[in-house]
Amino acid sequence: MPGWALMLMAALGTGYTLAAAWVFRARYRTAYVPGAVPRSNAAVTLLKPLYGAEPRLVENLATFLEQDHDGPVQVLCGVQRADDPAILAVHELKVRYPDARIDLVIDSTRHGASGKISNLCNMIGSAEHDILILSDSDMAADRDYLARVVAALEAPGVGAVSCLYRGHGEAGFWSRFGAAGIAWQFLPSAAFGVAMGLARPCMGSTIAMHRAVLDSIGGFARFADILADDYAIGEAVWAQGREVAVLGPIVTHGSAEGGLGELWRHELRWGATVRGVVPAAYVSNVMSMPLPLALGAAAFHPAVGLAMVAIACAARFLLAATVDDATGLAPAPLWLLPWRDLFGFAVFVASFFTRKIDWRGNHLRLGAGSGLTTLTETAPQ
Repeated sequence: MPGWALMLMAALGTGYTLAAAWVFRARYRTAYVPGAVPRSNAAVTLLKPLYGAEPRLVENLATFLEQDHDGPVQVLCGVQRADDPAILAVHELKVRYPDARIDLVIDSTRHGASGKISNLCNMIGSAEHDILILSDSDMAADRDYLARVVAALEAPGVGAVSCLYRGHGEAGFWSRFGAAGIAWQFLPSAAFGVAMGLARPCMGSTIAMHRAVLDSIGGFARFADILADDYAIGEAVWAQGREVAVLGPIVTHGSAEGGLGELWRHELRWGATVRGVVPAAYVSNVMSMPLPLALGAAAFHPAVGLAMVAIACAARFLLAATVDDATGLAPAPLWLLPWRDLFGFAVFVASFFTRKIDWRGNHLRLGAGSGLTTLTETAPQ
């Protein structure tokens, strides 16, 4: 009985995989032609909470200054310690772009367990413009990023804008392995959920809103003890009857994991976070993993199971190739896909048993939903 149940799940997962490939190709292959959106002259503040010396930090931040945008842009960076190495990156950025408006806030005030939200709470008072765009420090933006985000934000009924993201490894094999998980697992699943109306994500890759909307949902301080702060911000916007518009992959996540352990901890934190906020949707994510399910079925029914393994593999390769073609970015060789799928399945299973997570060396305990308690903290490196 377990073997046939796994076989059925693998077959359904293969069908989903083929559908996801079709949806992704139809929705995104020609949707993001450079220059398709007019340049904007809106005044924008880009919020960049920083922590430590990440690989390619200066280069990633620079992409937000090299925009096809005609209006004033304030890049507002923030750290919580005067010895944070990220400060050097900000100074280098100022040297590279002497005419750009780049401000830095150094403030150690804590507002809750989330260091990122504490940073934002300290930064927001220095933001000069009405349009606020928050994005994680490991993101790099396409040149028309601001034009697309601002255009989406001005659409009727929209309260906030977020966007999907690609993966690109910048620190060796394991970072490419992690980027492959973003490209071949997360991205098509999220795109399918958005297209079918099954998900309404709001991601740290981009959260854009007017200052009045941020104030109306309680400001950043409301989310100071929440791990999935980005998701919670989106839900707060939806609760007011406003839409969170989700754009396609116009930013690239610079996966920086230098080893297997770091990658495992990162993905386990991500999995536990999603499990905490949308448990039913997270459980259903197993349907996007037909290969491990087919391998399990083959242990009970070798002949039929191995045929299912071959079919599931073919479907997964098709989806990965479709995403790589549509985004114009191949994060890793396709032969890594089966190993990437098995690793992702192991993380998926382990996420149901973890109660403590690691965020950049800080150890946190998960509470109800996505609540947080700080256990230990380390200095940024």
